[in-house]
Amino acid sequence: MITYLWIALGGALGSMARYGCSSLMAAWLGERFPWGTLAVNVAGSFAIGLLAALSGADGRALVAGDMRQFLLVGVLGGYTTFSSFSLQTLALAQQGEVARAGLNIAGSVILCLAAAWLGQLAAMAMSAKGGI
Repeated sequence: MITYLWIALGGALGSMARYGCSSLMAAWLGERFPWGTLAVNVAGSFAIGLLAALSGADGRALVAGDMRQFLLVGVLGGYTTFSSFSLQTLALAQQGEVARAGLNIAGSVILCLAAAWLGQLAAMAMSAKGGI
């Protein structure tokens, strides 16, 4: 039961961070394209790749089960926003902004996969140098 509480707390923190980051991006770049959602998804994908590689069985920083769930499932699960991505992409398509919808799909998938990979590479580099 305590694991669920940790995940709930992490999810709340991640959701608040997502809202804050998305709001800042919208204020900075405007709301015509969902830049905030794209940025959060890329950053979250990098973070989850990095943390999963560092804290996994072969990772440099062994993290206790509940703490790992708090971070990966809770914080980063609450932070990343693929449900928002889906709704916003659908809205763009429904508004006739098919090119923007396609750009959001391609950008989200390609950049998030690349960010997760770079996160893993960063973890391996840190582990090789003894940093963590």
